[in-house]
Amino acid sequence: MNIQTLTLKGTAEWNEDALVVNPGVSMYGVLDGATSLHPFRGPNGETGGYLASRTIQQYLESLQAEDLAGIDLKEAVVQANVRLRGKMKEAGIDLTDQAALWTSALAVVRVHDRYIDYAQVGDCMIAASYADGTIRTVSRDQVAHIDYESKKIWEEGLRTGVQTREELWELVKPRIRGNKSRMNTLSGYSVLSGQPEANDFIEYGRINRIQLQSILIVSDGLFPPKTSAQPPADGIGELVTLIKEMSLEGYAKWLMNLEAEDKECRKYPRFKVSDDKTAVLIRFDAE
Repeated sequence: MNIQTLTLKGTAEWNEDALVVNPGVSMYGVLDGATSLHPFRGPNGETGGYLASRTIQQYLESLQAEDLAGIDLKEAVVQANVRLRGKMKEAGIDLTDQAALWTSALAVVRVHDRYIDYAQVGDCMIAASYADGTIRTVSRDQVAHIDYESKKIWEEGLRTGVQTREELWELVKPRIRGNKSRMNTLSGYSVLSGQPEANDFIEYGRINRIQLQSILIVSDGLFPPKTSAQPPADGIGELVTLIKEMSLEGYAKWLMNLEAEDKECRKYPRFKVSDDKTAVLIRFDAE
């Protein structure tokens, strides 16, 4: 088994993504923190999104085989969500105010000899590649429909002559704020937020390793760029193919160059010039 990882800070102040690398229990994954709408800074200036992803990362990486005896991966993620709630409480966060919560998306796997367990929340994604060339999307982007609504507002701003990313962001910001009330609801999206409700929205399961060649786990900052807002669709196959053609690092560099050439986010509608980018690529030896 060969493990390749990558994490790159985008244009924001902090890299709110985090890697999960716990070889002792063969657990690997990515996290994508999101800053609370009510400004918060930790003792070293950390954002809530940074603290969310690091709290979950540290818990999952601390787990040993005996900690996981008799529980599944979903339960480990539930416990990580409990830790996140505790950290926010320690920091004096009003846990009843959704706009104040630190949050994080997650995609994590645990590799066994004959199968892979997985858990996923939000818009971090997992894809499996097989010996016959098949690419299988294991997870579902739980945020795509929310992003689509916001990007339609962005595109409408462009059509009406708005020129700068800052002005476009001001148009979209009210929708982004409103979306916070939809976290971990049936009409919204899933995210680890410390809320007990988040536990019911964790997707999890198991795939077997027959003919399995690789597993790719990514944060949304690595999604291929689109020239227009598109309804939710399965686009992970395109990403897997591009990474196979360019390598993981090569693809990330190519994507960042595209983003740098579109600083006003006009050609490729998006909310940041460059989002944080994190991935784990697991390749399995033929058996």
